[in-house]
Amino acid sequence: MIRAVLFDLDDTLFDHQGCAREALAAVQRSHDVLRATSFAVLERAHAGFLEELHGDVMLGRVPLEEARVERFRRLLLASGADAKPDLSTALASTYRETYRASRRAVAGAAALMSAIKRRARIGIVSNNLLEEQQEKLQICGLDVFVDALIVSEEAQVSKPDPAIFRVALDRLEVEPSQAVMIGDSWPADVEGARAAGIRAIWFNPNDAPAPDRGIDVQQLKHFEPVETVVRMILEPHRH
Repeated sequence: MIRAVLFDLDDTLFDHQGCAREALAAVQRSHDVLRATSFAVLERAHAGFLEELHGDVMLGRVPLEEARVERFRRLLLASGADAKPDLSTALASTYRETYRASRRAVAGAAALMSAIKRRARIGIVSNNLLEEQQEKLQICGLDVFVDALIVSEEAQVSKPDPAIFRVALDRLEVEPSQAVMIGDSWPADVEGARAAGIRAIWFNPNDAPAPDRGIDVQQLKHFEPVETVVRMILEPHRH
């Protein structure tokens, strides 16, 4: 019997990718050199710098605000622009303001969580900062469904390390066999959960090929119709 459902947050329940694209588009419009670069190239470079610096922030090596500015300094340099400190700061501010104004849940997330909440406890397991993730949940109206929020900043361990999943299980007072994890990252969410003995469901809205076809993992492309998805999550023996 499934007693707890664990969710990743960014790009599973929260539309991080959509918000990031809108924010980056605003940044691109604000500078001539960036406008001359294709958005696809800019997006790949930005995603790479974001990933590099996110790890440093999580480990406490770089302050968050400094990392936000540094990301755009690197993006300007990669685009052939003069990365003046004031310009990097201004672009970081444009990105942040647009991102925050764009924050939204993934389609169907609230309805799904509401339906699950009636039958199981809900936990969020995220590699991010506590305040950042709390704010996203509140803005999207998802916080009312959450019984436990576990973030790497607070737990001092990140997915895919099984230890962060064990923290979630302890807080929700369930065994691994009584839980299921749903997330968009194959290494962090699928492999991490499975290493902790938790059944995993891969949220795969882009219909990407499974990185390991030898592993039998259920997939979700969207959260609707809600009742069908709830049965898939909570009644695995029927699927």
